[in-house]
Amino acid sequence: MAMSNVRPMRSITMSWESAQLLCLRVYATGGSKSKKGSKGGAAGVAPKASMLSKEVKSSTVVGANILKDGTDPRILEDSEYPDWLWHLLDKQPALSELQRKEAESLPFEDLKRFVKLDNRARIKENNTVKAKN
Repeated sequence: MAMSNVRPMRSITMSWESAQLLCLRVYATGGSKSKKGSKGGAAGVAPKASMLSKEVKSSTVVGANILKDGTDPRILEDSEYPDWLWHLLDKQPALSELQRKEAESLPFEDLKRFVKLDNRARIKENNTVKAKN
């Protein structure tokens, strides 16, 4: 029974672009979950309004809760967060920039970063050489 359905499917050929379009259309409309009596797929896909008030949005980190019975954490004052948090997004020097400087003149943090990045670059180079052989 299953084999009889395979043969007609083999004769159907589809280009990559049409397959992508089909997949996107299925995801956009929700697949086969269409409502009876509706014409067109965009009628039931209207964005829903947020149920949270502006006060809750501005005082809590919405969606940060990872516990089943927990609540979203509240946003604290800037002084209540640790100092290192504010430096996480600071630009750090790249390996090429660190190589231009003398190793003796680098601060300890930059020296650690230089050693780490240099080791990583050597490992990648060795792996590409081994992969070619």
